[in-house]
Amino acid sequence: MSESKEIYENDTLINTDTLPTTNQEADTYIGHEQHDATPSTEQGENDVKSGEDVASATNASDNDDDQEGDTSNDEGDNISNSVPEFNNKRIILQRFTVYNSSATMYIVGSNAKETLFRILEIGKDPNNDDALEIMEDKSYFYTRKDMIELLNGLDESIEGGIHKIAQGYGLLGLIKFTKGFYLSIITKCSQVAVLGGHFMYHIDETKLIPLDINYRRPEKYSDEERLLSIFKYLDLGKTFYFSFAYDITNSLQTNFMRNKKAATDFKYSVPPNNRSNDNFNTFEHNERFVWNNLLLKPVLENADIATYEWFQPIIHGFIDQAKISIYGKKFYITIIARRSHHFAGARFLKRGVNDRGNVANEIETEQIVSDMLTSSFHDPRFGFYNNPRYTSFVQHRGSIPLYWTQDLNRLPKPPIEINLSDPFYQSSAIHFNNLFQRYGSPVIVLNLIKTKEKIPRESKLNSHFTNCITYLNQFLPEEHKLRYHSFDMSKHSKKNLDVIAPLQKIASKSIKEIGYFHNGKSLSSTKLQKGVIRTNCIDCLDRTNAAQFIICKEALTHQLRGLSLISEDKSLDYDSDLINILTEIFHDHGDTIAVQYGGSNLVNTMDSYRRINQWSSHTRDILNSVKRIYSNSFMDSIRQEAINLFLGNYIYHPDKPKLWELQNDFYLHNEMAIDNIRIKVSYIEWFNKLYLSDSRFSFHEGEYLTSDSYWDPQSKLEPFPDSNDNWFNECYVPRKFQSLSEVFQYNMNSNARYFPSNTDNMFDYSPFDSRKPRQDDPLSSEKSAKSGESNLRYLDGCFDEVESSRTGDYWNEGHANYYNRSSIGQNYLNITNPIKIKKYFTNKMGKLGYNDSKRRQDYRGSDAHYDSSLKSDTTSEDKFFLYDNPQGVVIVPKSNESDLHLYKSQMEIPRLLSSTTAKVDYDKDPHDLKVRMNDREVYDYYSTVLTNSTSSEIWMTSYHNSGQMSYNANDLRLYSQYLGIDEDKLVSLKADDDYFT
Repeated sequence: MSESKEIYENDTLINTDTLPTTNQEADTYIGHEQHDATPSTEQGENDVKSGEDVASATNASDNDDDQEGDTSNDEGDNISNSVPEFNNKRIILQRFTVYNSSATMYIVGSNAKETLFRILEIGKDPNNDDALEIMEDKSYFYTRKDMIELLNGLDESIEGGIHKIAQGYGLLGLIKFTKGFYLSIITKCSQVAVLGGHFMYHIDETKLIPLDINYRRPEKYSDEERLLSIFKYLDLGKTFYFSFAYDITNSLQTNFMRNKKAATDFKYSVPPNNRSNDNFNTFEHNERFVWNNLLLKPVLENADIATYEWFQPIIHGFIDQAKISIYGKKFYITIIARRSHHFAGARFLKRGVNDRGNVANEIETEQIVSDMLTSSFHDPRFGFYNNPRYTSFVQHRGSIPLYWTQDLNRLPKPPIEINLSDPFYQSSAIHFNNLFQRYGSPVIVLNLIKTKEKIPRESKLNSHFTNCITYLNQFLPEEHKLRYHSFDMSKHSKKNLDVIAPLQKIASKSIKEIGYFHNGKSLSSTKLQKGVIRTNCIDCLDRTNAAQFIICKEALTHQLRGLSLISEDKSLDYDSDLINILTEIFHDHGDTIAVQYGGSNLVNTMDSYRRINQWSSHTRDILNSVKRIYSNSFMDSIRQEAINLFLGNYIYHPDKPKLWELQNDFYLHNEMAIDNIRIKVSYIEWFNKLYLSDSRFSFHEGEYLTSDSYWDPQSKLEPFPDSNDNWFNECYVPRKFQSLSEVFQYNMNSNARYFPSNTDNMFDYSPFDSRKPRQDDPLSSEKSAKSGESNLRYLDGCFDEVESSRTGDYWNEGHANYYNRSSIGQNYLNITNPIKIKKYFTNKMGKLGYNDSKRRQDYRGSDAHYDSSLKSDTTSEDKFFLYDNPQGVVIVPKSNESDLHLYKSQMEIPRLLSSTTAKVDYDKDPHDLKVRMNDREVYDYYSTVLTNSTSSEIWMTSYHNSGQMSYNANDLRLYSQYLGIDEDKLVSLKADDDYFT
């Protein structure tokens, strides 16, 4: 009691982490860790009602707030046709402080500004050790002064007082192992995305708090101690996410449509019995993706508690967001991956499907593209959830829905075994029927596993899967059959065949068929996604992630067109800033999913399939393969036990086998017992016809009399009763002091990091244009000038320059025929091992200090050096290849005056242009040459073909006399250094090659 008096003495709070020190100081209190200039009590009362005023204002929502999150939808008689009731939140609790006493735990929750407070009491049920008594006065909000008085009163009236034990940013729920409950609380979190003004958070750290204040550490080697250590093995501080006000368990389409439909039904007084489309009639969370269902269960069992106002449902998966700027206009790309908690587990321990149709490694990936002209989901002209600047696309991945396993003891490539016969594919039928229910028709199946192998492994599973699709399709109507595509991605990659184009073609066709979600200005004008693309390989990791990236890239094109951000004929280049950012997000997405399921990062990324940085990719792939094998061998078993315990697949009972004593967890995920033998599932009508109906996704104008053709104040959609989307106060916290560098939107990943710090008008800031270096780009030339790479790009582009110049008036038909590529061949590209030769040329050119960017700078600069003696000696054809300069002179590599004088005294230009000694008989086949760096023949041949010489007479005699000179004298001077001819006779240069270094 004495300790309690120290905390609250004379109405003074000594620990000021959450509450003000005194009642008088409440007006100037600054909230903890937020640096908020929080308003006084009177100001808070002006913003929202408190006490009995709030109670009277919220009575309409009290009846249903405690039902939020339940699976039942008790509408009917309790819902009035004119004033329906809904299950939305009233306020957002974002700060939580936990106090404990000898018999009861008190949780004080407040809003972000910490001006309004509520309190929750959790106590033990004296009649049942497995139950809790949870109480809350939902009709009363406390001001800061009221809460201080209440806590002081509790401290004085309760024996032993109350003690502050923790504070955090969210509550996950309560769990019991063998005896006693624990409260799981979020102590650290970080913002990862913002959508419609609502932030999404990554859980960084959690804390498990015993409910009993007299808690003692469990005895060593006891069941409680072992279960507690297994539970903690599942790190909730990695890849778990939550949001205070946005339902991240459902797709954007579901969240929009359920609110738009509820508001439209209320506006036009649609009776509850006439409300079609069960997909959008409830406000429940998607139970499949809520990972803390077990922890929420004790709270949901208390009907008087508004569970989801206090406790946050969390998802396991991945969330990332990027900001793209189009000349200052912003739009966001958000990727949300939701992992199903059904049949969840580690890689080799969870394969295939269970008897309830749930597949392993099932993940729903959503790509949201939003134009940030306005932040919220609402439109100032068309009203509630009618912002037409939001689009999304959803796709699905999951293991092949058959009963198959792999033996963990036979790594690294354990054989695939079909170990349970299912001749009528009942579990597969349940799985695809569930996809029809969630996404509609059609379901497009993209199978990426191998089709042919010397030793059947993946191909054996492929044949079974093909038979499964064929069997199920024979009972479906023609327009709703499963669309099956099989593509051996591994074979195409190993044989250096094109992997991207075939997948892009499948993606383009599929997206045109199923569409994407684009919010409209009214319910009837909204475009919905009907159907889903289901992608799988063996692990649903590497190949699946690459395929899903290609699908998302294609969907992104349609989404940007729908938002009028690009034209209808515009396509997105793989080397553009936008796709580079999307690639990075999907790499992180794939790595996260791979670590969760396989224990290591992706083995093959998009760089592997695009053949970019193959050496570094190959090294990384080997390391990740070793990590994955290690994780599968030593870590997967304990990880699987932690997942089963956290999800409630295993519930402790003293008379049943312990979790660590189980040989396997098959019976935890499968219910093989038959309750009623007379109830049989049809083998023919395995699908629900209602799930195939398009009426679930259609809203006719006759049902909702709306018009978008002109602005009418009456057509603005107003919120329905009890709706509360206080997005502005969440996104822009009033009276909060914050520097710009701390704002999440300012620090978000953006394409601005690709912009150069200092540039001229030549740089294009468009995120849609390719950033692949062009051969004539001076910026890219400067970066590689020292290594001579710009010269090689210049040489490689010579043929393209000739081709483009042929269309001019200068070229006649004879010139065009002579420079036809078919006549000169492309042996300069096909020569054996050109990498070594290019390396040799790179080093030599680097020594000479001769590069294209330097040549241009010398020309453009005021101190450029010209050799006027060359002008009279060059032919008209030479001048044609000179750079566009008014002098029409040949540019000489810049050097100091003494070097230039020595160079000109030793160089005989007329002899170079008219020499008849430069003749070499060369009749060897380039493919017969031995490839070595010091091989003279390869050196000579490669130098020859660079100058378009295909006969045995090299260089100038025949070409110059016939008027068919193809390069300028400046190039000849460079090439002469590398010709396989006596250079002293040809050039008369009495110095080493590295003279200019």
